Amino acid sequence: MATEPAVYGSSDRPPRGDYTRDGLVLADYTCPQNYTAYTPQDHDTYRRLFERQSALLPGLACDEFIAALPSLGVKDRIPRFEEINDKLYPATGWEVVAVPGLIPEVPFFTLLANRKFPVTDWIRTPAEYDYIVEPDVFHDLFGHVPLLFNPVFAEHMQAYGAGGLKAHRLGACELLSRLYWYTIEFGLVRQANGLRAYGAGILSSSGELQHSVRSPEPQRIALDVTRCMRTRYKIDSYQQTYFVIDSFQQLFDMTAPDFTPLYAQVQTLGELAADARLASDRVL
Repeated sequence: MATEPAVYGSSDRPPRGDYTRDGLVLADYTCPQNYTAYTPQDHDTYRRLFERQSALLPGLACDEFIAALPSLGVKDRIPRFEEINDKLYPATGWEVVAVPGLIPEVPFFTLLANRKFPVTDWIRTPAEYDYIVEPDVFHDLFGHVPLLFNPVFAEHMQAYGAGGLKAHRLGACELLSRLYWYTIEFGLVRQANGLRAYGAGILSSSGELQHSVRSPEPQRIALDVTRCMRTRYKIDSYQQTYFVIDSFQQLFDMTAPDFTPLYAQVQTLGELAADARLASDRVL
């Protein structure tokens, strides 16, 4: 069954990925991992990316991520998804599933609500080694999957999927996407030994990993869900604002209530620029 790619933001080129694969892409956008298509260069790109990011983690990544990273298994090649699932499913009931690229909101939320994390199965080219516009297999596996071994974070991700389906019915996906962006993709956590990154977009980027934790340039604000949902974000530069949590349990508790009245409130308050500064912000 043919499926159409998703397009988020603006781009000069169409989304990458083969969304037909001779009928192998299902209606929910999942497909078999195209493992035989990987070249020796693809595996080497993954290996080099893994080695570089792993070396940067101490003092920058949160303890839970560092503890879970070995669960990804092999480092010298792109893992087979079933190898990861052999460990992940018994740990938290999650599994990774292959998709050809970016997928629309409803299939994405539905997969998360069913404890299935969609992983793009192609990898960047050597020319994109330092920066890639769309998520690839390295970003999805290295950045997102380790924390799915954490029971509290795993519960939060499933709840986010269920909440996303509700937000779609309410026409509030843009507001919820900002929460995803500033937490799951670009979130910071305050540990006893200082600020650390837990967002996948940070953890899979050598430059932003250091920028987010150590640079004096961005502002770092204690997470407030309303403030977060009001704040626009940029996809083509380092973040100007980061939201900070104290623990994954705090994130789970803060996002557990029904967001229906919150969506209405945010829409009346209006949007804020990515670099907005408010007197009420609790700056960290």
